[in-house]
Amino acid sequence: MGMYKYITESLQTMFKERGDRYKERLKEWRTKTVQPVAKPTNLSRARSLGYKAKEGYKLAIVKIKRGRRHRKHPDGGRKPGKNYRFTSRDVSLQTIAELKAAKKFGMEAMNSYFVGSDGIFKFFEVILLDKSLSAAKGRVERGLTSSAKKGRGL
Repeated sequence: MGMYKYITESLQTMFKERGDRYKERLKEWRTKTVQPVAKPTNLSRARSLGYKAKEGYKLAIVKIKRGRRHRKHPDGGRKPGKNYRFTSRDVSLQTIAELKAAKKFGMEAMNSYFVGSDGIFKFFEVILLDKSLSAAKGRVERGLTSSAKKGRGL
């Protein structure tokens, strides 16, 4: 087995067992919505999605609240048949995470992957590219990331 296979297996067991190390990571990630990370959590997944350890690439962990979107209560009232509180989102939680990270750092989101979850939040690691170096402009907005392609049925 290669190195990346061992990395993937160790992360899967850590996620299933929910050990102390995993819980400590979740505590760190809960503090801010978008926070930069020095190294990828899952190196094999990051490399398969295009991450390279060189200048112009950056990683960020993004927390997104799980579940459906809560609608505001209408001011003018509603007929009983039209009254509902929750709606499904138009895009996936992963795509929302990519958009948030790109906006926060002013960089292009190349791709992202799932790194963990708890009862309230889902956490994604987003690979960001410097806009001046990037040949791929507006990948998230044009639906070219892996999560956006899934959402479009490709």
